[in-house]
Amino acid sequence: MEKSSPSMTGGTREAPVNISPAVAANAEGDEIEVLESTDVLAIAPEEVFDPENSGFISTERFRDLLATHGSELDPHKLEVLLALADGNSDGKICYQDFVNLMSNKRSNSFRRAILQGSRQLKGCSLRDEVGLGLSQRLVRHVAYETLPREVDRKWYFDSYTYCPPPWFILAITMAEVAVFIYYGIQLDRLVLQVSSPSFLKSPLPYHPQLRAQAWRYFSYIFMHTGIEHLSLNMAMQLLVGVPLEMVHGALRIGLVYVCGALAGSLAVSVTDMTAPVVGSSGGVYALVSAHLANVVMNWSGMKCQFKMFRMAMALVCMSVEFGRAVWLRFYPPAFPPCPNPSFVAHLGGVAVGLTLGVVVLQNYEQRLQEQSLFWIFFCVYTLFVLCAVFWNIFAYSLLDVRIPPAP
Repeated sequence: MEKSSPSMTGGTREAPVNISPAVAANAEGDEIEVLESTDVLAIAPEEVFDPENSGFISTERFRDLLATHGSELDPHKLEVLLALADGNSDGKICYQDFVNLMSNKRSNSFRRAILQGSRQLKGCSLRDEVGLGLSQRLVRHVAYETLPREVDRKWYFDSYTYCPPPWFILAITMAEVAVFIYYGIQLDRLVLQVSSPSFLKSPLPYHPQLRAQAWRYFSYIFMHTGIEHLSLNMAMQLLVGVPLEMVHGALRIGLVYVCGALAGSLAVSVTDMTAPVVGSSGGVYALVSAHLANVVMNWSGMKCQFKMFRMAMALVCMSVEFGRAVWLRFYPPAFPPCPNPSFVAHLGGVAVGLTLGVVVLQNYEQRLQEQSLFWIFFCVYTLFVLCAVFWNIFAYSLLDVRIPPAP
């Protein structure tokens, strides 16, 4: 891909031919700090740019104001603003985006804008680019699967380098499969392992009698009731989790997954107080529900192929797995008085996905600490965890709950 960008003196600098998008991105990134410190255009008051108080200004009026007021703007930044405006069908510039760009309040957005300025947004969409290798086509496919805006897709396509790879989801998946195989050999069964008298004797599942062992509130995700349980969870976890981690990174996806898993076990300890918990459904459902909600909220912008069919299949898989969990919970237990594992962890994961997860995935280039809505949901989640901890300490004795004996 051949790129060129205007220099600070007004000339042009030719980029090396046939360099990769990632190398070009890094090369242009060296100019950003210079550009950030050499803006000579003072940000005009909103009354000048936006007299109608609509929040937008047309590209034509933007050019007229530049000519009328004689403001000197760095040519690269002007190119960036106009390129981003041309990427929108209505040809308008958001006044707040302009202010943020000129004042450098959001470095990630500025970096994305600088890189986008060298691409013809209106001339060619990312889907129409030809001559891509297999890895580049995969990155483009992931971009269309998870991001609703063309600007974001191109920024992701230019900057993604497979380093680091989506290690979190892959590591969790391999650990869950390894634990399942280990207990499958030890218990000498692969289907409905939960019916084995030794299944809950593992140090991993959550059991109400052993709720003081804090690690069980998360370690339960490595145990599954059988190969049918593991297969459905792994399919959803890999098909949804890997593309999401490729775009949003291990930190964001790990946060949603861990919060969903923890919320699942705590929800069981509050609402289904006598039941154990196994399976990674809390974390998986947090990721899947967050992704599906993001697709629905940005339906017109999502350009993934067969999106209606894909959503239907995801909902069918979730419904089948949840229905199996409900059936198993109320099926007569093999070893009374201990009931079968609870299904409430699925609901806890969905609740996390529809709140915290949506916020984490909605604006992938903005830092989490800059999102006020993220902190609101995170504080609500923290309050829920604290309340559940106190519930586990005091409620069982106050309510005189008859807990089944430890396995």
